[in-house]
Amino acid sequence: MLKALLWDVDGTLAETERDGHRVAFNRAFATAGVPWRWDEAYYGELLQVSGGRERLLHDMSRRADAPDAQQERVALAAQLHGLKNSFYEEIVRGGELRLRAGVSELFADCLQAGVRLAIATTTSGGNVEALLGQHLGSAWRSQFAAVLCAEEAPRKKPDPQVYQLALAQLQLRPQEVVAMEDAPAGVMAAGAVDIKVVVAHSYYFPAPAYGRALASGPSLGSGAGWQPRAAVSAQRITLEQIVRWQKRTAGERRAS
Repeated sequence: MLKALLWDVDGTLAETERDGHRVAFNRAFATAGVPWRWDEAYYGELLQVSGGRERLLHDMSRRADAPDAQQERVALAAQLHGLKNSFYEEIVRGGELRLRAGVSELFADCLQAGVRLAIATTTSGGNVEALLGQHLGSAWRSQFAAVLCAEEAPRKKPDPQVYQLALAQLQLRPQEVVAMEDAPAGVMAAGAVDIKVVVAHSYYFPAPAYGRALASGPSLGSGAGWQPRAAVSAQRITLEQIVRWQKRTAGERRAS
């Protein structure tokens, strides 16, 4: 029944937002001579806006020291975003960003069971390349049946574009896949095409209410704190556990 796991990246594979992108933005500001800094709390507010350039433009709209002309703001956002991506790659390649607990083990579960892996994100392909190349090696793409990033799916989540493309490329139906997410926008994007979602709460999205989630909890690296509950003996969230949740939901749907 379960044929593929579709993975979000930022916040899901690693705490990239707090420890990667935010830090890289601040280094970009310093390099460009822009007197702005985003602390952890303020960056959390900015995450309500999807997309790095979009966040920059949103921030500029609230600043008295931002350029007055919209064209100048767009050009500055492009410059800063390009610098940010370069600094992000340096951060990742320097080993400063680890995969979240349980991610590598769940990858291994899928590869052993013949369940396909796919990336379904609206972050840039360069960011994904940096992160997974660092942790899985230069041949990381061979482990994934599809890799869909901002270049293929420019419409940001909660738009379902990236999940629509993933289903088409994998030639699978929504009930044959499960999405792995951390944020409300991702849950909404998957839900818009009837894909069930497992939510591992991240730093910036610690315990939101997900009405459409197959299951939600604090970490794939622990069986504790999940709703619905994981197996009593679970030391982490396994592929077997995800299949159990999926079958439970399918049974409830048939019963209704």
